[in-house]
Amino acid sequence: MSEMTPYVLVLYYSRSGATATMAQQIAAGVESVPGIQARLRTVAPVSTTCEAVDSEIPAEGAVYADLDDLRNCSALALGSPTRFGNMAAPLKYFIDSTSSLWMNGALIDKPASAFTSTSSLHGGQESTLLTMLVPLLHHGMVYAGVPYSETTLLETQTGGTPYGASHLAGTRSDRSVDEHERALCIAQGKRLARLALALHAMRQEAL
Repeated sequence: MSEMTPYVLVLYYSRSGATATMAQQIAAGVESVPGIQARLRTVAPVSTTCEAVDSEIPAEGAVYADLDDLRNCSALALGSPTRFGNMAAPLKYFIDSTSSLWMNGALIDKPASAFTSTSSLHGGQESTLLTMLVPLLHHGMVYAGVPYSETTLLETQTGGTPYGASHLAGTRSDRSVDEHERALCIAQGKRLARLALALHAMRQEAL
């Protein structure tokens, strides 16, 4: 990746793989737009045992995010499974560590969106997306959901909201991301990429 190429940070936490699959589809949507790239990053799990230390590099999948990934991005897609209607603790832990970026206004006027996966249809998809948006607004980011011009929103029988892409994983977390859910992830990535390029150009002009 060129140091000069703007990128969308696709930052997620995944336990059973569904959120990771969604992240990959959002990244594919981003990279279908010329002039911008996707950067996939995850976060380490957290432990109730203070002495527990995770490896600096995960055994598989995306590498762990650091603050520079977030500081230098042109847009953010934030993904998490639902935990009682909110994002999972490992992702919240990382977001809680970004106060230095907030103090410097590093994320102001950058577009952002969120995506989630739940085990049940009414298991908190929308509340999770809405609560994930709160710290992004505190950072001054410009939130972008999925508009109803994406007609798949009207066709899906499982995941998909105007607040962001979502997935119904099933009670055993073994249901694959379906055609409609996949299409909405890709559409969300494309929209975020287009907005990122437009707002990136605006910020460059202001310098």
